[in-house]
Amino acid sequence: MNYDLNFNLIWRHSGRLVDGLILSLQIAGLSIALAMTIGVVLALAYVDGNRFVQAAVAGYVEFIRNVPLLLLVYLVFYGLPTVVDIRYDATTSFVATLSIYGGAYLVEVMRAGLQAVPQGLIEAGKAIGLTPLQRLVYVRLPTAFRIALPSLSNTYVSLFKDTSIASVLAVPELTYAAQWINVNTFRIVEVYAVVTPVYLATGYAILFALRLLERRYAIAR
Repeated sequence: MNYDLNFNLIWRHSGRLVDGLILSLQIAGLSIALAMTIGVVLALAYVDGNRFVQAAVAGYVEFIRNVPLLLLVYLVFYGLPTVVDIRYDATTSFVATLSIYGGAYLVEVMRAGLQAVPQGLIEAGKAIGLTPLQRLVYVRLPTAFRIALPSLSNTYVSLFKDTSIASVLAVPELTYAAQWINVNTFRIVEVYAVVTPVYLATGYAILFALRLLERRYAIAR
């Protein structure tokens, strides 16, 4: 059976793909910001907390990292509202899930960064009279971010790619847009031949920008 490629139908629906890509980037950006907040707060709790706090943080990290993201998406969107009186749309549910998922990985990244901050820098902060909060804001966190930049870059790109899973909740991001076009045009080869390079190009663009940031601020080893 011959299959004739026809990209004209895909071009007609290109606006849907563009809208899907924009939504994917918005979801990724918001999820990364929330995941970074979770990662920093829990990493600080682990590094500076007692053993009970450390056990709680470690339990969260181990649970999230060993459960498939797709299962977490279903649990939050379908399972949680059945046991708790809470209502949210599919996009909100996915952003929350991806943030929690990404936060578990960023806890480990930031924990390693915080523990790698040279003790001499902290002692220098004490010597010039900085308070614990000032040492955190001006010494520990900036240095930890610079140390963790290479790992942060990889995690950010990974979270962008994970936005494709939102399609299972009918969130109209890029993958869902591709599925919609496929269902309505039956041009599966053409639509995914277009969407795949879009993901590649976007992922490399994000990585390139982060690598520039890394070269500018990363600590030489």
